[in-house]
Amino acid sequence: MGREVLPKVYNPHEVEAKWYKFWEKKGYFRAEIEPGKKPYTIVIPPPNVTGSLHMGHALNNTLQDIVIRKHRMQGDATLWLPGTDHAGIATQNVVERQLAQQGLTRQDVGRDEFIKRTWEWKEQYGSRIINQLKRLGASCDWSRERFTMDEGYSKAVRRDFVQLYHEGLIYRDKYIVNWCPRCFTALADIEVEYKEQEGNLYYVKYMVKDSQDYITVATTRPETILGDTAVAVHPEDARYKDYVGETVILPILGREIPVIADDYVNPAFGTGALKVTPAHDPHDFEIGERHKLERISVFTPEGKMNENAGPYKGMDRYECREAIVKDLAEQGLLVKIEPMTHSVGHCYRCDTTTEPYLSTQWFMRMKPLAEPAIKVVEDGLISFVPEQWTKTYFDWMYNIRDWCISRQIWWGHRIPAWYCKDCNEVIVAEEEPTSCTKCESTNLEQDSDVLDTWFSSALWPFATLGWPDDTAELRYFYPTSLLVTSHDIIFFWVARMIMMGLHFMGKKPFSDVYIHALVRDEFGRKMSKSRGNVIDPLDVIEEFGTDALRFTLSSMATPGRDIFLSKERIEGYRNFANKLWNASRFVLMNLEGYKKIEVADSDLALADRWILSRMNRVTVQVDEAIKEYNFAEASRLIYDFFWSDFADWYIELSKPRLYQKEDEHMRLVTQNLLVDVVDHTMRLLHPFMPFITEEIWQKLPGPGESIVIAPWPAANISIINDVVESEMALIQSVTSSIRSIKSVLGIALTKPVKALLSTPDEGKKEILERDSSYIKQLAWVEELIIGTGIIKPKHAAVDVEQGVEIFVPLEGLVNIEEEKNRLAKELSKTEADAEKSRRKLENPQFVEKAAPHVVEKEKAKLAELDEKISKLEKQLESL
Repeated sequence: MGREVLPKVYNPHEVEAKWYKFWEKKGYFRAEIEPGKKPYTIVIPPPNVTGSLHMGHALNNTLQDIVIRKHRMQGDATLWLPGTDHAGIATQNVVERQLAQQGLTRQDVGRDEFIKRTWEWKEQYGSRIINQLKRLGASCDWSRERFTMDEGYSKAVRRDFVQLYHEGLIYRDKYIVNWCPRCFTALADIEVEYKEQEGNLYYVKYMVKDSQDYITVATTRPETILGDTAVAVHPEDARYKDYVGETVILPILGREIPVIADDYVNPAFGTGALKVTPAHDPHDFEIGERHKLERISVFTPEGKMNENAGPYKGMDRYECREAIVKDLAEQGLLVKIEPMTHSVGHCYRCDTTTEPYLSTQWFMRMKPLAEPAIKVVEDGLISFVPEQWTKTYFDWMYNIRDWCISRQIWWGHRIPAWYCKDCNEVIVAEEEPTSCTKCESTNLEQDSDVLDTWFSSALWPFATLGWPDDTAELRYFYPTSLLVTSHDIIFFWVARMIMMGLHFMGKKPFSDVYIHALVRDEFGRKMSKSRGNVIDPLDVIEEFGTDALRFTLSSMATPGRDIFLSKERIEGYRNFANKLWNASRFVLMNLEGYKKIEVADSDLALADRWILSRMNRVTVQVDEAIKEYNFAEASRLIYDFFWSDFADWYIELSKPRLYQKEDEHMRLVTQNLLVDVVDHTMRLLHPFMPFITEEIWQKLPGPGESIVIAPWPAANISIINDVVESEMALIQSVTSSIRSIKSVLGIALTKPVKALLSTPDEGKKEILERDSSYIKQLAWVEELIIGTGIIKPKHAAVDVEQGVEIFVPLEGLVNIEEEKNRLAKELSKTEADAEKSRRKLENPQFVEKAAPHVVEKEKAKLAELDEKISKLEKQLESL
């Protein structure tokens, strides 16, 4: 630190590049094992290597950085461990699109070449994501950066799989899975996104063998009729009692299938008769298991009809649907078609409609793993913030199903299982076997599937610290302290990390899970590449600077409420950065003759005691807000303190003492207080706005190498004074009232006026008299009369604040009649504007259809108009 005046205009890009380079060079972000110190650890939710970071990442990492920087300043052994995720399906899709531009498929180039190209793509784009994080100001320990497919991590994944397999928690079986015909892979249940879609319910006749009778079956997927192996009815359904055990003829193909009775059938849905397709519906699969029905698959992995589809072989599934409905109608087997809305599953990556598909896959048994993971949350050892997400966690965990962990893609952790082609033995091992453990044959083939990306991600809190090796880092930094993530991956990631952490480490992976909001566009829509409404954080940084973006996000991070991001909001917080700069620049420009002194209590005026009380109170409140992860409240407190208390009030009140030359000691006292408040506030604000605070702090007089390692400001509780703050609040209320009167009546602020203050309260009267100079200075009052029972002068503006009547005589200041006319016109216009706004807010269509932030903006506008009306009416009445 060393005193130097700031440039007139703040240039964020110049400042940001300079300081981040400095911080990295100095190694401030590097974590060290410090015996005797309690560590504070966060593992970054690893962003996918696909493309660039989105605004959700910007929010997530800003909040993590706030907490990490605060703990670093508090002197904790702080580790923020970074890394990226290989993102199996997503990354493979990107590379396949690149191949498609060359007229190639992954099958054309082969598995080894495809994986080689994917690694090349990762090396090119993975660093871009890391660089974006650095531009965001993320103070991660980059020396510890990990990737979910690096050598050490791959070792951990293999150990995980092999151990769980030998414990009987991983198994291979043929089962109905969610299949994406676009990605050619199975998906876990939670990777399927369900959307309401318009569809049809088709009623089809299944003729009873050797009879004119028929059973009508309703289906939304007539193309799957070709795979039916039974018709099921409820055993107590009187309508079909006589048909149980009979045979019906499968429409189109003419195959004979039985009528069976099963409790699963809902007699009230459709006709009460259910077509059973064990290969293409999970419930039908279970019915098929109970009744030993044949499983007939009619789809290819691409979603086309296979050889079991008879005349429809080769058709797309939807093409087949149209054709089969036409044929059913022509054969007199289509009873009717009813339009309906139903929930249809889509691939969470490519949005293709998924298909229930019979396939041999690897699964993980979840119930034994879920039980201890439920208990740690029930016992309060892991807390969700906001608390409402605990219920979401429990809802899923209590109803957990086995997890399909295999994926039919090439990019990812290949399943460490080998099959002996001579004796069919399955060998699961961490290292590639050279021969069969049963027959010693060398004719082995590795499973071609890879593991679900979330399988490897579940190990992140401990695999990144060296597991399965017993490293010093693992012993010191695990369990971690905090996880910051979004609610949409509580199931995908958070729950699985808890399960894996408890299973392999015997300890919870973290103590707190802060679930932040989603960042939506200004209309409240989710940002997505398909919609084209993704805002690149770098574009915002280029226009407004990093600190403006970070402070916007933290200011809007209200627990439980989504963020609707707009340029207008970011611009507002860019203005805050400018306010920080200009106010600090004013202080630095007025430090001539400065030296550090011990300020005695007797040197302090009301304004001094007030700013010190407010500063320490705000420090306590900010500290508490961050501990509670209420980032919006912490941001608001600092914003209001610096902009309003310090810049708008205290700096203005300090000017007479700074500018006078008679009392050098008083000038020094004022300079010291100004420097102390700027220093304290910069340190308080640093975790939120790291760049501008470093630049300003470096220019302040005093010792210190960097604000990054400067001590977190400690509050002096003894300085917090309710009486002082109350007295100053009275002065502020009266001053603001006189300034408001001038504004409403069109009187220039700097125009000297006379003011009369009347109050029956002797205590308030004493305060007003003692510190009347503040009112005179800031409201430009040349004559101030303070008393009790003062009669309102003729033609005087009137206001009342905190039991104090305020009179400002207007004779000679305004033309009374003209002013009455002007105020009446302005009142009429303001009332019309307010009525228009009120009607808009009373319109259900506007309230329901407009983006929430637009509605809030309209409400704020109406509140301002109503306040203005009140002031105009008051001044009109006084005239």
